[in-house]
Amino acid sequence: MDAQTLPSSSKPRWSYDVFLSFRGEDTRKNFTDHLYTALKQAGVHTFRDDEELPRGELISSELINAIRASRIAIVVFSKDYASSRWCLDELVEILHCKKTVGQIFFPIFYDVNPSDVRKQTGTFAGAFVRHEERFRAEMERVQKWRAALIEAADFSGWDLRDVANGYESKFIKKILEEVLRKVNKVQLHVAAHPVGIDSRLEQIKDLLNLGTNDVRIVGIYGMGGIGTATF
Repeated sequence: MDAQTLPSSSKPRWSYDVFLSFRGEDTRKNFTDHLYTALKQAGVHTFRDDEELPRGELISSELINAIRASRIAIVVFSKDYASSRWCLDELVEILHCKKTVGQIFFPIFYDVNPSDVRKQTGTFAGAFVRHEERFRAEMERVQKWRAALIEAADFSGWDLRDVANGYESKFIKKILEEVLRKVNKVQLHVAAHPVGIDSRLEQIKDLLNLGTNDVRIVGIYGMGGIGTATF
């Protein structure tokens, strides 16, 4: 992955570490969900559009604001990604933010050939036949989508087949490592066989008196960044 750095001056203040762009029908309940969970568990503040709400002709201002407020944009290109005009509008905005505010762009090619994205062949060709039919009066918008796909595919990205030989868990691990490096988050090392934990857990269980039916409230206190939220 080509290194990207933010401009040395006037760096924007990010509300999110990562913005996830994906076609819900393709990857919402599988790959993207697993990636989002891995990011969240690692403490990476990630924006994911979880709402299956009816949309208008243009993406909402809330989504645009979320894109602009994200330090990294991860775009999951799947076979039917180009059939969604909202995904394409998101991509145009993401590439604009990459140029104007130094947003880091991670293209992910999930079971799709980058050349199909670049040349709009395969399933991408059929999607644009439909777009050009529907948006005859907005051909400038369609051309922006085409240009955005060409630019995105030319950028060094992650291809599931090349990076991890199709193994999604390994693929997600590689992506997570790169994201953590960019946002300067260091994962805490946990030994495979921790020593001295079991006896302390038993002490906590005794204090909680888990055999009763009463409600118990546990407060977890510690320095920021040591894993209290994950715990």
